[in-house]
Amino acid sequence: VPGCSVSQVPVAEGKSVQQTVEILTRKLELLGAEKQGTFCVDCETYHTAASTISSQGQTGKLMYVMHNSEYPLSCFALFENGPCLIADANFDILMVKLKGFFQNAKANKIESRGTRYQYCDFLVKVGTVTMGPSARGISVEVEYCPCVIANDCWNLLMEFMQSFMGNHTPGIPSVFGTKHDSIYSPADTVVQYMELFNKIRKQQQVPVAGIR
Repeated sequence: VPGCSVSQVPVAEGKSVQQTVEILTRKLELLGAEKQGTFCVDCETYHTAASTISSQGQTGKLMYVMHNSEYPLSCFALFENGPCLIADANFDILMVKLKGFFQNAKANKIESRGTRYQYCDFLVKVGTVTMGPSARGISVEVEYCPCVIANDCWNLLMEFMQSFMGNHTPGIPSVFGTKHDSIYSPADTVVQYMELFNKIRKQQQVPVAGIR
């Protein structure tokens, strides 16, 4: 799996989410990037069932169950501040059977969906992040395909991202810091999406400035 960066791009001033996505994709197309289909990453939140907490005296924990269209046969289960389990697609059925232990917070389902672009050795996915019916933000995933050691390709990734993201080019992802010279895995990409989704969820909970 190639080294990859997932980041949020703010909505351009005076523009909508969709218009900002169009500005980004236009820049990519002007560079010479070609469309290569679509992608989707989704995330459902589960919390420990109240009955489990009261009977075992445990504190409630969150678990995120995620899917990434790049890995259609896999399902990713990420525990809050914990490990990432990679399972096959039947894991969703297992979660239904475990509803006595984990309950689905359906209102919290969030996903990023958009277009994949190929430019030389880079794969770029620009997505609209939605919760329920409304667009909440923009995600940009950039992979440098020939390289599997994340830290070896960061400078190249950053240089390329600057060509179409400008001032919104992100810093090095936290997962790169923990990888050192080890090989990048699909779970590292999913962890970055989980962090981005949680950041966007928190932004929605902040009161609008100026309202007293």
